[in-house]
Amino acid sequence: MWPASEEALMNSVLTLLAVVGLVLGSLYAIVTLLNLAIFRSPPRAKGRPGHSVSILIPARDEAGNIGPALKAALSQDGAEVEVVVLDDGSTDGTSGIVARAAAADPRVRLIRGAALPKGWNGKQHACHQLAAAATNPVLLFVDADVRLAPDCVGRMLGYLERRALDLVSGFPRQITRTLGERIVIPQILVLLLGYLPLPMARIAKSDARFAAGCGQLMMVRAEAYRAAGGHAAFRDRMHDGLNLPRNVRRAGGRTDILDATPLAHVRMYDNWADIWAGFTKNATEGMATPRGLPIWTVLLAGGHLLPPLVALVALAAGAGFAAAIAGLTTAAVLIARSALAVKARQSPLVVLLHPVGVAVTLWIQWSALRAGRRGQRAIWRGRAYDVH
Repeated sequence: MWPASEEALMNSVLTLLAVVGLVLGSLYAIVTLLNLAIFRSPPRAKGRPGHSVSILIPARDEAGNIGPALKAALSQDGAEVEVVVLDDGSTDGTSGIVARAAAADPRVRLIRGAALPKGWNGKQHACHQLAAAATNPVLLFVDADVRLAPDCVGRMLGYLERRALDLVSGFPRQITRTLGERIVIPQILVLLLGYLPLPMARIAKSDARFAAGCGQLMMVRAEAYRAAGGHAAFRDRMHDGLNLPRNVRRAGGRTDILDATPLAHVRMYDNWADIWAGFTKNATEGMATPRGLPIWTVLLAGGHLLPPLVALVALAAGAGFAAAIAGLTTAAVLIARSALAVKARQSPLVVLLHPVGVAVTLWIQWSALRAGRRGQRAIWRGRAYDVH
């Protein structure tokens, strides 16, 4: 038995923590549900859009991916396409696969990447060369591990034209099979749809503060791309999905994001080492900044981890009011998370693992921040980069 004074203090502390969790958890739940109401896939195009599209694929040691990627890109039935692949110094036969595809289909072109200049990121240099080689007025940058549905290009192009946009980016369906993948990768959409107010981003289509995108699947008008400085404008950065939309907006262009779940799918990483390297390599360009990460920690830990912890402790301590508040908050967060899982075609296991995913995400971000402050370099695709 607790003394009455200590019990009252415990109840007060738990109630305060429950209310903090309620505010932060409700923020996530409300923003997520509002965003899901307007985060949609574009409708199927009626007729053929007015422009042809250059599908641009940077490839470095992608022999296991490039064949299926090319097959999917060439299967587009909603727009005229050319497919340009840049081989960025591959040693696994990637260029041979593309060369054979180019010999069989004149829509395919293989270009061999120039040596990486000092101060350039590998992917940005590859995309810079691809854009220079493209012949169509609309560019679609696609990672080699992305598989496009046959109507992907037509539907994205229709969305771009109907909404008078300069850039639109889609978030493909993420294929996750291992436990590590299911814990970490779904957090991408949790962060995007839980904390970016899409209604405001769409009202202020040229405000760089609301810029967002996914480097796996990004369509941009060639004219707007050049006006924004292309990939050369952020040659030493890792995060093309953030920097290109931001620069397009700064140049006066209009950008948006859409749900590409039915338009494309991708398996980003298939082992924990690649998950860690992939998420830490550009973390300091997003969440993992000295000013930003403490705020993100309060938002995520306070809104997603605190409520269930308070609910359990309050139940054990007999603090019914605090337990009720924390329990309702936990339920609201899980309802919003479940709605997101349905939209993104994620496994129910992903929802159950959600608190673990939030905790691991914060661990990755803090680790990336510490590594950057110590001057450690990011290693990706056999290359070392300074962390900004």
